[in-house]
Amino acid sequence: MELKLARVNLESKPKSIKLEKIVEAVQKEGQKIFYFDKENSHKDLVALVEYFEEKDQSVYLREVKYALGDDDYMYEIHIL
Repeated sequence: MELKLARVNLESKPKSIKLEKIVEAVQKEGQKIFYFDKENSHKDLVALVEYFEEKDQSVYLREVKYALGDDDYMYEIHIL
């Protein structure tokens, strides 16, 4: 599975991260917060949540608005 991380600025393209890298970061730090771009499908994000829940980890997914527009949001996933 490959997901797109949140953009640093609005003109740039989002960088991709593979599931293996996410797992490594969580194992290294014990918990981790990731911000994902709005271009990710909700289905993929739910699959990520379910993956970590199957490993008996707590996962929180929420939509974060950063401006007033309807398309100005990103996803936050906190894995404990």
